[in-house]
Amino acid sequence: MRRRIAIALGGAAVLTASLASASLSPAVASPGLIAAMQRDFGLTATQAEARLGQETSAARIMPAAQRAAGAAFGGAWFDPALGKLVVGVTDPAAADAVGKTGAEPTTARVSAAKLDAAKAAIDASAKADPAPAAVSGWRVDPRAGSVVVTVRPGARGADVDAFLARAAKAGPVTVANAPAAQPFSAGTVGGDPYYINGNTRCSIGFSVQGGFVSAGHCGGTGSSVVGWDGSAMGSFAGSSFPGNDYSFIRIGNGWWTAPVVLGWGTVSDALVRGSWVAPVGTSVCRSGSTTHWHCGTVLGLNETVNYSQGAVYQMTRTNVCAEPGDSGGSFITGDQAQGVTSGGWGNCGSGGETWFQPVNEILQTYGLSLVTA
Repeated sequence: MRRRIAIALGGAAVLTASLASASLSPAVASPGLIAAMQRDFGLTATQAEARLGQETSAARIMPAAQRAAGAAFGGAWFDPALGKLVVGVTDPAAADAVGKTGAEPTTARVSAAKLDAAKAAIDASAKADPAPAAVSGWRVDPRAGSVVVTVRPGARGADVDAFLARAAKAGPVTVANAPAAQPFSAGTVGGDPYYINGNTRCSIGFSVQGGFVSAGHCGGTGSSVVGWDGSAMGSFAGSSFPGNDYSFIRIGNGWWTAPVVLGWGTVSDALVRGSWVAPVGTSVCRSGSTTHWHCGTVLGLNETVNYSQGAVYQMTRTNVCAEPGDSGGSFITGDQAQGVTSGGWGNCGSGGETWFQPVNEILQTYGLSLVTA
């Protein structure tokens, strides 16, 4: 335990010095993060630094842009080609106010409020009558102006048709194909994990005052936890799955918290300074005990994922790869915590998609605060 934590703190000390002069986003000075984005996005170092700065700006102006749009708000996303936040508006009269915030206004067919209401109605219907296993999930897509329901390729039948008919009554719906997502927990193997009741491996999400947060499917409330070195860490003080996929592990026994996300020696450890929500289109990176560090893009917010164990709500979809054992691990944009790895489909050899549970919901549920640099 002491050896690994010392390495993490050493990385934090190096990062603290290098990030002090960053103007737009402290993460632009992290060579490990830049290297990961170069690898996963095909960018130069200069392009990666510029994008991180643009994404930081987009995340920070998003609340003001939404307020400026008012009832005409039709969703928001980061556009890498423009290098700025794009905000949909259903009323052209709101465009000027949105533009004054620094965002780029564009025409939206349906308001975000109507799309969110349609998705909420589908969620409520699924809680009363669970979706069939062939339905992978559903999400709001502001750019398409509809709720997108994903179905496993080639899997249709009377139960799926009945679910789609119910969904269509809630509002505008389109159907797409996507593989089924599965949680990314795993049996005991080597790496930098934490272990639950001695036989399940997951990954630490983010340090919080008193412990850390992770995925709920990793263990139930009261389950004991040991660290990568086999020493006792603590136990699950709270856990929720399905419906949600988050947990809070309270630690003791000599363990302490650090405001870093591990880079696994291939990239520098990343400092955690806050939890601004990254808009759709923003780059995001993930750290986990199986596949270590990978980057991708936020594809959707507030999605419902229909696991075989039941639906999980308010998830964020990404095209970052992950594999069993990565569950609970950190999703971070720049130096801003985003969420904990839940599950997905594919792997880091052929690619895939991964969903995470937003960290701010976890903090609010358990009354926690991040440990930050």
